[in-house]
Amino acid sequence: MKKNVAVIGYGGMGAGFHCKNLLTSDVATLAGIYDIDPAKRELAASRGVKVYETREELLADPAIDIVTIATPNDVHEEIAIAALEAGKNVISEKPVTLSMESLERMIEAANRAGKIFSVHQNRRFDIDINAIKKIIDSGEIGEPINLESRIHGSRGIPSDWRGIKKYGGGMLYDWGIHIIDQACMVLGYDVKAVRCDFDNITNKEVDDGFQLMIEYHSGKKAYLEVGTYNFIDMPRFYLRATKGSAMIRKWNEPAHVVKCKAWHESDVLPVVNGSGLTKTMAPRDSITVDEYDIDKCVTDVHDYYRNFVRACDGLETQLVTHEQMRCILKIIMTAFESVEKDGAKIYW
Repeated sequence: MKKNVAVIGYGGMGAGFHCKNLLTSDVATLAGIYDIDPAKRELAASRGVKVYETREELLADPAIDIVTIATPNDVHEEIAIAALEAGKNVISEKPVTLSMESLERMIEAANRAGKIFSVHQNRRFDIDINAIKKIIDSGEIGEPINLESRIHGSRGIPSDWRGIKKYGGGMLYDWGIHIIDQACMVLGYDVKAVRCDFDNITNKEVDDGFQLMIEYHSGKKAYLEVGTYNFIDMPRFYLRATKGSAMIRKWNEPAHVVKCKAWHESDVLPVVNGSGLTKTMAPRDSITVDEYDIDKCVTDVHDYYRNFVRACDGLETQLVTHEQMRCILKIIMTAFESVEKDGAKIYW
């Protein structure tokens, strides 16, 4: 049976993503919305969406099974706990909240209520990270050594709450939470150490870019970078593994793989490089490597709600678990600590 979902917050993600997708969902129905802004409530009503005039009215409706929170980051905790105490299952937009203590209070409220509580990590369904996952899972080029992940733009931070510290603004919270989650999705959650540096090029109050290194107990490393003042993009992903490399230049392009077939060549010829010769950096040839592209992955963002609904019915484990939420938020908190300590490496 379909679940009735109410969305709190009718902004970009609330209206443009959650409500839009719920209207075509095979497991959930958009039951209505609430927003503190009367203009947004009027907009929703003009589109034929049921509007609740207060949050209390929404939470008191026994027909609502799930509440999705799509508000600025600083009020996620308050709304989630109120919804859980009203007997609703809860999905929070990312970042789930702004401190580890806040997250623990939310998890405790979910446990007390016996309800499912998770964070919406829609970019687990991006085709580029799923191509990287496919390469790693196949073992075709061996075990990962390090993964580089970059998101670049040139327009600074949007001129809304994302540029204001008290609302949980900044790129680490905004795009960072996505690419951290993606990195752990493919490399694991056994974090050993974190170090981070911020950019403050167009915004002095919050970071408008960052460079983050995550080291894992397994020996793997992730280098994650977000920039909002980059007029030339670097590759979206670059993966080094024990038997080759892979790269995705843009998110919607195929992954290019170079697999090492043989380590040594019998007669490596020096090549001209700049003002001198080099054998060390001589290019490979078809004798020792295979090069190929892999097909784009097919993904469906509706799978998030499908999993959440089945988790509500006790049929599946929720896709984004409490332990994963703890790990990802702890990386964020440790990154802030590293920045405060001038980019020091912080061990867990």
